[in-house]
Amino acid sequence: MINLANSNRRNNPRAVAALIIRQVCRHHHSLNTVLQQSLQPLSQQDRALCQHLCYGVLRFQPQLENIERQLLRKPLRNKDSDISALIQLGLYQLRTMRLPDHAAISETVNACEALGKVWAKKLVNATLRQYQRHSEQYQQQLRDDKTAYYAHPEWLIHRIQQDWPDQWQAILIANNAHPPLFLRVNQQYGCREQYLHYLEQHNITATPVVGCHHGILLSSAIDISQLPFFDQGAVSVQDGAAQWVAQLMAPQSQQSILDACAAPGGKTCHLLEIAPDSVVTALDIASDRVEKIQQNLTRLKLTAICHTSDALDTSRWWSGQLFDQILIDAPCSGSGVIRRHPDIKQLRRPDDIDHLARVQQQLLAGLWPLLAENGRLFYTTCSIFQQENSAQIAHFLATHPEAEEVLLEPEPATRQQHGYQRLPGEQDMDGFFYACLRRR
Repeated sequence: MINLANSNRRNNPRAVAALIIRQVCRHHHSLNTVLQQSLQPLSQQDRALCQHLCYGVLRFQPQLENIERQLLRKPLRNKDSDISALIQLGLYQLRTMRLPDHAAISETVNACEALGKVWAKKLVNATLRQYQRHSEQYQQQLRDDKTAYYAHPEWLIHRIQQDWPDQWQAILIANNAHPPLFLRVNQQYGCREQYLHYLEQHNITATPVVGCHHGILLSSAIDISQLPFFDQGAVSVQDGAAQWVAQLMAPQSQQSILDACAAPGGKTCHLLEIAPDSVVTALDIASDRVEKIQQNLTRLKLTAICHTSDALDTSRWWSGQLFDQILIDAPCSGSGVIRRHPDIKQLRRPDDIDHLARVQQQLLAGLWPLLAENGRLFYTTCSIFQQENSAQIAHFLATHPEAEEVLLEPEPATRQQHGYQRLPGEQDMDGFFYACLRRR
């Protein structure tokens, strides 16, 4: 875990960012988790800078690492991986951020002192100035390394090429883009047109999302504290692709609905916004994640039945009453949301996909008996891999003759052999898969 006992380290956003990047890249910790633990001591302005640096460096880390290797005579030792992260952080600033070069270099060099490694100041300064003088040369050499050029691990590039031979380059480019900010208007609070008017009054430029009845796309990302009536529950942050789920499920009054992998609660809340008197049971295996569901329900003034439990351990939470609808937003590779979670490139491994596919198969088979006759089960992921998506549905249909696939209208994305696939960046949205099964 990051040691922030030193006050200089604690108050220097670049030093904190370097330590966070090291935790993700060297120790394979989740970026969100480490950020939550590390940002608190910083001022609001420094917090924003630190977060921006972390996301930016991890988004382009294969490129930055390649340039760093070109610049250094020999690689830094493992115990100095914080200095390696600091160099990559400096390179990111010089390549991408609108800071004067001299300011980016001097502030990055000063962070060595905050890290307790004064000896590294000359090294970091010389390295960044070398790049500054010959940046075009180093950029050109990136083209000789596919991993660096596309800023993705080799195995991930290969996997995407296999599944999407005609779209793989567009997917990789979309994965490296900065994600837009989508909002979902709470229908129990007011209509979308009214909220667009509120945004206009606050000089926030936004447009309605085509196809998403409650969706709004902001022209540029802002802090949620600037959103009018956010604390009162008027609106939530949710990508347009995820908003399609509750819209397709179209919950009805008094329906009994299971959201089996519910945290952080976006889809649970959306279902209740559409049909507030439906009975929604929301599950998650981790208590802190269930607490997040409860927080969102409270802010939006909604009520659901929440349980901390493994969805497959039905003896702990299920009353025995069959559900009219079940949503399995399954644990997956996250390959459709890399632009929002760039640490996926560092954390995910090739053999993870087989493991996740087994978990998905178990969830489908284990929760199917809880569905009422003529009930519908929606299976969704934020993955673009066919093994987790269309192939998963094909296997389920082959082993469950009483199940049939329901064709969705309107189609939420491009029709596959089974289900519908949206690729990252299509209509500015995340990559997402949708399928609907009915019990005959």
